Amino acid sequence: MRLRHPGGRTVHLGYCTNVHPAEDLTGILDQLDRYAVPVRAALGTDLLGLGLWLAAPVAAELAADPHARRRLRTELTVRGLEVVTLNGFPYASFQAPVVKGAVYHPDWTTADRLSYTLDLARVLADLLPDDAARGSVSTLPLAWRTPWDGSRADAARRRLDQLAAGLAAVQRDTGRPVRVGFEPEPGCVVESSAQAVAAFSGVDVERLGICLDLAHLACAWEEPAAALERLATAGLPVVKVQVSAALEATDPAGDAAALRRWVEPRFLHQTRTADCADGAGGVGSADGAGGEPRRSDPADPRWAADDLDGALDAALPGPWRVHYHVPLHAPPEPPLGSTLPVLRAALAGLLTGPDAGCDHFDVETYTWGVLPAARRPRTDAELAAGIAAELAFARDELVALGLTPTATAVTA
Repeated sequence: MRLRHPGGRTVHLGYCTNVHPAEDLTGILDQLDRYAVPVRAALGTDLLGLGLWLAAPVAAELAADPHARRRLRTELTVRGLEVVTLNGFPYASFQAPVVKGAVYHPDWTTADRLSYTLDLARVLADLLPDDAARGSVSTLPLAWRTPWDGSRADAARRRLDQLAAGLAAVQRDTGRPVRVGFEPEPGCVVESSAQAVAAFSGVDVERLGICLDLAHLACAWEEPAAALERLATAGLPVVKVQVSAALEATDPAGDAAALRRWVEPRFLHQTRTADCADGAGGVGSADGAGGEPRRSDPADPRWAADDLDGALDAALPGPWRVHYHVPLHAPPEPPLGSTLPVLRAALAGLLTGPDAGCDHFDVETYTWGVLPAARRPRTDAELAAGIAAELAFARDELVALGLTPTATAVTA
């Protein structure tokens, strides 16, 4: 979907297809008909945006085959679908029975991660609508936090320089600019806005920036306005926003039985307590003020766990925020809740003003298939209906901030 910001900028809103398991071109085309087309119909819009996830093998196939790229673009267009952003965080097998820490490999110390991301940029340049200002690709925030040392940091910085040069070459060859956004995430080398500023100081900010996942922002216990100001002061652009909400528990000791229903084997659900926040409104930063505590290690086991079951076993003090993307329109039943207030504050910070602070917004609830049984879709139609309801919720949030839908309604 497209919306117009009061300042005149076109803002793109779509949903991320990493919720679907397809990893070849045939499967991707099938998922368009099974899910994306019904979602578009349910929303009553003639144009639906997709944050397409392409696993590494199909990305390489498409990057090497102009005919295949043209075919994919045609298949999108005839279905009323468009793509301005790709999710390049998971490399492959994101809906496998067990993913956990595998999603962070290969990381940004490797040539494989660089090649994959440049393949995505080449593909996206040919998928972009003719009138799109730019494309974006989201990726992991360098690596999982261990092992990490100076030599790995130096290797990653060399990859980022190569990435910027590769993106410049894509623009020279195609005339289409594509930016890459690094997505801070709990447990990674970059978990907070302060860590992002430190890690990406001196990068080519014309082509590299931040993908701001709003569930991750909440799990870092960051205050959105402070985080956005920190990034802006450092000159790091927000090139993409993942519109997501995390699971929240005010009294995890009392709500342990309810939380146990959310433990599942596929994904990591990093858990952070309020004690991990520092005086600067973020995790792990070094600029706390006013005598507030400064946390040098956001993964300290006194206030953090790498998965929900570990947090429950350790009886971490509450309140908790859990890296578990929950449907935007359907927060968990009390006593649990979600971090929608953080989402709303972040959207307001990005979109209230003379210009939009970002123009690519992607609803990313990839966890539909692992929700507690009573909340889990049982059919393709139920999943499509849930995705449509989330997109309607996100659209209404943007409209409440003054944006205006620009797509024409579908008539029967």
